[in-house]
Amino acid sequence: MTHRVLILCTGNCVRSQMAEGLLRKLGGSGYEVHSAGSKPNGWVSPLAIEAMAKIGIDISAHRSKSVSEFEGQRYDTVITVCDSAAELCPVFPGAPQRIHWSIWDPGEATGSHEEKLAAFCRVRDDLASRLRQFLSSRAKSQNF
Repeated sequence: MTHRVLILCTGNCVRSQMAEGLLRKLGGSGYEVHSAGSKPNGWVSPLAIEAMAKIGIDISAHRSKSVSEFEGQRYDTVITVCDSAAELCPVFPGAPQRIHWSIWDPGEATGSHEEKLAAFCRVRDDLASRLRQFLSSRAKSQNF
Protein backbone atom coordinates (compact mmCIF):
# COMPACT_ATOMS: atom_id res chain seq x y z
CA MET A 1 0.00 0.00 0.00
CA THR A 2 1.34 3.42 -0.97
CA HIS A 3 2.06 5.86 1.88
CA ARG A 4 0.76 9.33 0.95
CA VAL A 5 2.81 12.30 2.18
CA LEU A 6 2.10 16.03 1.86
CA ILE A 7 4.96 18.44 2.57
CA LEU A 8 4.00 22.02 3.39
CA CYS A 9 5.79 25.36 3.69
CA THR A 10 4.71 28.93 3.09
CA GLY A 11 5.75 29.70 -0.50
CA ASN A 12 6.17 26.17 -1.88
CA CYS A 13 9.18 27.38 -3.82
CA VAL A 14 12.21 26.03 -1.88
CA ARG A 15 12.07 23.74 1.19
CA SER A 16 8.91 21.78 0.42
CA GLN A 17 9.91 21.44 -3.25
CA MET A 18 13.32 20.04 -2.34
CA ALA A 19 11.76 17.73 0.26
CA GLU A 20 9.23 16.47 -2.31
CA GLY A 21 12.00 15.63 -4.79
CA LEU A 22 14.12 14.00 -2.09
CA LEU A 23 11.33 11.84 -0.67
CA ARG A 24 10.24 10.71 -4.12
CA LYS A 25 13.82 9.55 -4.75
CA LEU A 26 14.49 8.10 -1.29
CA GLY A 27 11.06 6.54 -0.74
CA GLY A 28 10.61 5.08 -4.20
CA SER A 29 7.35 3.57 -5.35
CA GLY A 30 6.12 3.01 -1.79
CA TYR A 31 5.44 6.73 -1.41
CA GLU A 32 3.15 9.17 -3.16
CA VAL A 33 4.56 12.62 -2.39
CA HIS A 34 3.12 16.09 -2.92
CA SER A 35 4.11 19.55 -1.73
CA ALA A 36 2.17 22.76 -1.32
CA GLY A 37 2.27 26.18 0.29
CA SER A 38 -0.01 28.22 2.52
CA LYS A 39 0.83 31.25 0.34
CA PRO A 40 2.40 29.82 -2.82
CA ASN A 41 4.84 32.08 -4.67
CA GLY A 42 3.88 30.69 -8.06
CA TRP A 43 7.43 29.60 -8.98
CA VAL A 44 10.15 27.20 -7.89
CA SER A 45 13.46 28.80 -6.91
CA PRO A 46 16.18 28.40 -9.53
CA LEU A 47 18.67 27.89 -6.68
CA ALA A 48 16.54 25.03 -5.29
CA ILE A 49 16.50 23.47 -8.76
CA GLU A 50 20.28 23.91 -9.04
CA ALA A 51 20.96 22.47 -5.56
CA MET A 52 18.86 19.40 -6.33
CA ALA A 53 20.46 18.93 -9.75
CA LYS A 54 23.84 18.70 -7.99
CA ILE A 55 22.67 15.38 -6.47
CA GLY A 56 20.93 14.12 -9.60
CA ILE A 57 17.34 15.04 -8.73
CA ASP A 58 15.43 17.12 -11.30
CA ILE A 59 12.70 19.33 -9.84
CA SER A 60 12.67 21.76 -12.78
CA ALA A 61 9.19 20.60 -13.84
CA HIS A 62 7.70 21.13 -10.34
CA ARG A 63 5.22 23.94 -9.85
CA SER A 64 4.29 25.98 -6.80
CA LYS A 65 0.89 24.81 -5.52
CA SER A 66 -1.61 25.98 -2.92
CA VAL A 67 -2.51 23.71 -0.02
CA SER A 68 -6.15 24.32 -1.02
CA GLU A 69 -5.56 21.98 -3.99
CA PHE A 70 -5.12 19.14 -1.50
CA GLU A 71 -7.72 19.93 1.16
CA GLY A 72 -10.16 17.08 1.69
CA GLN A 73 -7.69 14.47 0.43
CA ARG A 74 -6.40 11.74 2.73
CA TYR A 75 -2.72 11.67 3.65
CA ASP A 76 -0.88 9.29 5.91
CA THR A 77 1.70 11.91 6.89
CA VAL A 78 1.74 15.71 6.67
CA ILE A 79 5.16 17.30 7.15
CA THR A 80 5.51 21.05 7.70
CA VAL A 81 8.98 22.46 7.04
CA CYS A 82 8.46 26.01 8.29
CA ASP A 83 6.83 27.49 11.37
CA SER A 84 4.30 29.58 9.45
CA ALA A 85 2.96 26.57 7.55
CA ALA A 86 2.70 24.61 10.80
CA GLU A 87 0.48 27.33 12.27
CA LEU A 88 -1.73 27.54 9.17
CA CYS A 89 -1.87 23.83 8.34
CA PRO A 90 -5.43 22.71 7.63
CA VAL A 91 -6.94 19.60 9.14
CA PHE A 92 -6.86 16.60 6.82
CA PRO A 93 -9.31 13.68 7.03
CA GLY A 94 -8.16 10.43 8.56
CA ALA A 95 -5.97 12.03 11.26
CA PRO A 96 -2.64 11.79 9.43
CA GLN A 97 0.63 11.73 11.34
CA ARG A 98 1.79 15.34 11.72
CA ILE A 99 5.50 16.11 11.69
CA HIS A 100 6.98 19.59 12.04
CA TRP A 101 10.54 20.55 11.14
CA SER A 102 11.55 24.17 11.66
CA ILE A 103 13.89 24.59 8.68
CA TRP A 104 15.61 27.89 7.92
CA ASP A 105 14.66 29.44 4.56
CA PRO A 106 17.79 29.54 2.35
CA GLY A 107 16.02 32.14 0.21
CA GLU A 108 17.13 34.57 2.92
CA ALA A 109 20.81 33.85 2.21
CA THR A 110 22.96 36.74 1.05
CA GLY A 111 26.27 36.96 -0.75
CA SER A 112 27.53 35.64 -4.05
CA HIS A 113 25.73 33.06 -6.15
CA GLU A 114 28.09 30.40 -4.77
CA GLU A 115 27.39 31.42 -1.16
CA LYS A 116 23.63 31.37 -1.74
CA LEU A 117 23.84 27.99 -3.50
CA ALA A 118 25.88 26.62 -0.58
CA ALA A 119 23.04 27.65 1.78
CA PHE A 120 20.50 25.85 -0.42
CA CYS A 121 22.72 22.75 -0.45
CA ARG A 122 22.98 22.79 3.37
CA VAL A 123 19.18 22.93 3.67
CA ARG A 124 18.85 20.18 1.05
CA ASP A 125 21.23 17.98 3.03
CA ASP A 126 19.38 18.70 6.28
CA LEU A 127 16.09 17.72 4.64
CA ALA A 128 17.66 14.55 3.22
CA SER A 129 18.91 13.55 6.67
CA ARG A 130 15.50 14.14 8.27
CA LEU A 131 13.72 12.26 5.49
CA ARG A 132 16.08 9.29 5.85
CA GLN A 133 15.26 9.22 9.59
CA PHE A 134 11.54 9.40 8.75
CA LEU A 135 11.87 6.46 6.34
CA SER A 136 13.95 4.49 8.82
CA SER A 137 11.41 4.98 11.62
CA ARG A 138 8.59 3.93 9.29
CA ALA A 139 10.49 0.79 8.27
CA LYS A 140 11.14 -0.10 11.93
CA SER A 141 7.48 0.42 12.90
CA GLN A 142 6.31 -1.81 10.04
CA ASN A 143 8.56 -4.65 11.25
CA PHE A 144 6.89 -4.80 14.69
